[in-house]
Amino acid sequence: MNFLEERIAKEGIVKEGNVLKVDSFLNHRMDIALLEEMGKEFHRRFADKPITKVLTIETSGIAIAYPVAKAFGVPLVFAKKSESVKLDGDVYTAEVESFTEKKSNRVIVSKKFLTSEDRVLIIDDFLANGCALQGLISLAYLAGAEVSGIGIAIEKGFQNGGERIRNLGYRLESLAIVEQMDAKTGEITFRPQNG
Repeated sequence: MNFLEERIAKEGIVKEGNVLKVDSFLNHRMDIALLEEMGKEFHRRFADKPITKVLTIETSGIAIAYPVAKAFGVPLVFAKKSESVKLDGDVYTAEVESFTEKKSNRVIVSKKFLTSEDRVLIIDDFLANGCALQGLISLAYLAGAEVSGIGIAIEKGFQNGGERIRNLGYRLESLAIVEQMDAKTGEITFRPQNG
């Protein structure tokens, strides 16, 4: 069991509807030391790639993507979920359906922050059905940027998002892959991983 799996097993709460709450350390109250360790691990896993930008989606992805961008020494760009008067000029947009929010969001990135020169590492907190990732991939594609890799903190391996993204040919690395979880017992089973 790796460091993130251990933390999920200790503090994660399984809720009905395939919801895994990790708000005590990852996406409400954040354990900064854990986030830094995650950043270093993603850097280790993608060190062979010439990353020029880290791309994520607001809000929960930002805290995880920050130490990754810091480790690579590159800028972090996050897709905004709503239009803002502060966003000036041309933008790339994509539609993203949220598994947890049960709604569709339009995500936006300014064209001046994502270009065809970029080699992007996409980072996000959860992977369930893959819709958020497909939206981020779409933004990179619209910019002409190359998706050099995708890093996920927690993948729900029993849902089809990971398989779908890997079948598209992307290198996808998840720090923890939940194979099964039971809301009645609270038991969480992880998929064994190399590395």
